[in-house]
Amino acid sequence: MHLNMTLLKQRLDTLNQLRINRAMANMGSAFQQVYMLLPIFLHYHHPKMPGYQDGIVPNGICSYIPSDTQSQYLADFCQNTGIPLIPHTTQVLPITGVYCMGSTSSVGQSQSSDLDIWICHQSWLNSNERTILQAKCILLEQWAASLGVEVNFFLIDENRFRQNQSGKLDSEDCGSTLHILLLDEFYRSAVKLAGKPLLWNVVPDNQEMNYEEYVSGLFAQGELQRDEWIDLGGLGSLSAEEYFGASLWQLYKSIDSPYKAVLKTLLLETYSWEYPQAQLLAIEIKRRLHNGELDSFSLDAYYMMLERVTIYLQAIGDDTRLDLVRRCFYLKVCERLSEPSETIPAQGNWRREILNQLVLEWGWDNTRLEILDNRANWKIERVREANNELLDALMQSYRNLIRFARRNNLSVSASPQDIGVLTRKLYAAFEALPGKVTLVNPQISPDLSEKNLTFIQVPIDRANRAGWYLYNQAPTVDSIIGHQPLEYNRYLSKLVAWSYFNGLLTPGTQLHVKNSEHCNTEKLQAFVADIAKHFPLRVPASTPKALYSPCEIRHLALIVNLENDPTASLLEETQPFDLGKLDVFSFGKQEQCLIGSVDLLYRNSWNEVRTLHFTGSQAVLEALKTILGKMHQDAQPPESVDVFCYSEHLRGLIQTRLQQLVSECINLRLSSTRQESHRFKALRISGQTWGLFFERLSVSVQKLENAVEFYGAISNNKLNGIPIQLNAEQDHLPQIIDGSASEGIIQFFFENADKGFNIYILDELNRVEVYLNCQGCIEELVCDVSRFYASSHERFTYGSGSVNFNLPQFYQIVYTDGEASIIPFNSNSISPLSAPTVPITKKDIMLSHTF
Repeated sequence: MHLNMTLLKQRLDTLNQLRINRAMANMGSAFQQVYMLLPIFLHYHHPKMPGYQDGIVPNGICSYIPSDTQSQYLADFCQNTGIPLIPHTTQVLPITGVYCMGSTSSVGQSQSSDLDIWICHQSWLNSNERTILQAKCILLEQWAASLGVEVNFFLIDENRFRQNQSGKLDSEDCGSTLHILLLDEFYRSAVKLAGKPLLWNVVPDNQEMNYEEYVSGLFAQGELQRDEWIDLGGLGSLSAEEYFGASLWQLYKSIDSPYKAVLKTLLLETYSWEYPQAQLLAIEIKRRLHNGELDSFSLDAYYMMLERVTIYLQAIGDDTRLDLVRRCFYLKVCERLSEPSETIPAQGNWRREILNQLVLEWGWDNTRLEILDNRANWKIERVREANNELLDALMQSYRNLIRFARRNNLSVSASPQDIGVLTRKLYAAFEALPGKVTLVNPQISPDLSEKNLTFIQVPIDRANRAGWYLYNQAPTVDSIIGHQPLEYNRYLSKLVAWSYFNGLLTPGTQLHVKNSEHCNTEKLQAFVADIAKHFPLRVPASTPKALYSPCEIRHLALIVNLENDPTASLLEETQPFDLGKLDVFSFGKQEQCLIGSVDLLYRNSWNEVRTLHFTGSQAVLEALKTILGKMHQDAQPPESVDVFCYSEHLRGLIQTRLQQLVSECINLRLSSTRQESHRFKALRISGQTWGLFFERLSVSVQKLENAVEFYGAISNNKLNGIPIQLNAEQDHLPQIIDGSASEGIIQFFFENADKGFNIYILDELNRVEVYLNCQGCIEELVCDVSRFYASSHERFTYGSGSVNFNLPQFYQIVYTDGEASIIPFNSNSISPLSAPTVPITKKDIMLSHTF
């Protein structure tokens, strides 16, 4: 019925030891130390060992037998401390196994590879015990980091995959987006560091669909003892619905690791192409293991991924992506073949040998190898080309998977919360929007700094477009004339921000400004210094909570008179003036506004960096309205609000007055309550009076020509509660929604009602639609709406097609003791409702907006 179990166990042990040896080969002593000692620190808990914390901490690995290296460490530890380590008195220990998974031990491992460690634990650990064990893992991660090694621990309940449980989505944990596909990756790459072996490995590939019955037979016949193995379950239940969430997860990972993400996303596309006959890579590796194929290629998870993707791309005739995936593989392996082999350490040359063989098959010459091996020195032109190529490939895979889902009428297996978080992150990273600073170097090259940057302004009525052109050269005729600029924009602040946040502009860069009437090199240097002081390049990643919540401004700067400075002509004024009474917004007899241009630079809670430019006499008003419109009432105030002024005269006064005005307006916007929607701010700008009205869902501007209009506006506000006439349906809009209304995204709010449930929809402009007393299943509605927007609204513009990451966000209005609050919608927050009086269909919801 099955292969001789003794022989199979020997092969498993041989493969595991081979992978351990390969993981250690050609790696530094710090990596080897961490890799070998982690099981000791999880088996024991001692004050002199890393990871120690007070209290009762779950420790102990089932069936743990120290290796020779670990035994020597333990002997030295006991001798140095004078304290013997007390062995565990029970065989029922909380940790069933410690496994390393991912690229470690494969040809894809490099000197910079991190360690992904699965700690498989007994299902009887309670929540508090898991929390304590997780805290110990964090301490161990910090210990490894102090040695220069990145380790990520994942606590895996032994029943997680059997019961379709998921972790909590974060930068490392895929949450609900992966299930069987995650188990597939684990099984094909797992290396046992300590504990029980994996039961799945002994089940023949042709028995995968009968996994449970086959395993029960092994135990019933006495072939195996149940308590000697870890059983995470079989791979026979892969659902095609998982592909969409998995593709989102890989796109999310591509933000930081694009080369690896291209390989993994193309593997998903390959699986979908083979559907429904797709065989997971883990099953293929197991088949080869059972057949006794133990050579360098057959059981290497990374090579097999390349092999399977290659077969697919050759079958569909996609030579472009085939060439790209080979380059991604080469760069991931990171063995520089253009260098003489004598410079490479002898130990660990097996990766180099494999890569040499592949490169020979691909027909690459030394010139191509030298270009790839010089990646650390790539500058902006080559990096941007590489980034566009990677992004095009990823988006093509994503679109193909979307089409696959449409053809097969598949829903999404991931939770709405996780899909919402991932799409927010992808939207922030990839969506091309006016004024947004696009980051073009996702871990492609470590240094894009330039020695010289030249900013050239072209005025109106010239052959070239009016605006600013950026060159990474000194301003000489030979380096500028006839050469393409790096970047163009209508206004200077966007080019400076793009250069700074992409790493081209550093303290060592020489700046040059040409052909500008209002901005010289000195002013530009001051602007750059202000940005560098107030906007750090590296900030913590956005949390899932921040990504699921409406976007909020975190760091804001107003850049005044950088390109248009009305104060430059003030020397012509002969009349003395009192600084204490001077109105910078309506100055002198001509009532001139001394602010001629305002640039906004801000970073939001999704870590997007945006710039906007306003010029002319109303620049202040337009900038204020824009800022305030991007703040919902319940938003946290920005962590910093700065005004940078570059006026020739009255610089300090203009900066102070505008800082005061902005702070006051932000306070009015964020402190306005739903009962005080009549708040407004009157402004006198260039001799005209304007009113900023702080309404329920937005901020409006109204020109007040005379006193009658002025007081009339105030009276209407007090009388009606809001200055804009609402549709009749909006009278039903719960006031709690006001605090979450956010421009730029589509929001659905669900509320239980006596005869069903109510739906309140706010579109990207905060226009409201209300549906009362609906019927049906909200969970189905959420899935259908998400899928509709994901596959139908094509606003993403990379490559030949479009992808939309700006999917709707879903919330639930709940009442506790009569108090309303809003929480993210999840499958547990509401149950199906029925008994409608006004029925509504899914088509009604999906067709209720035109974008």
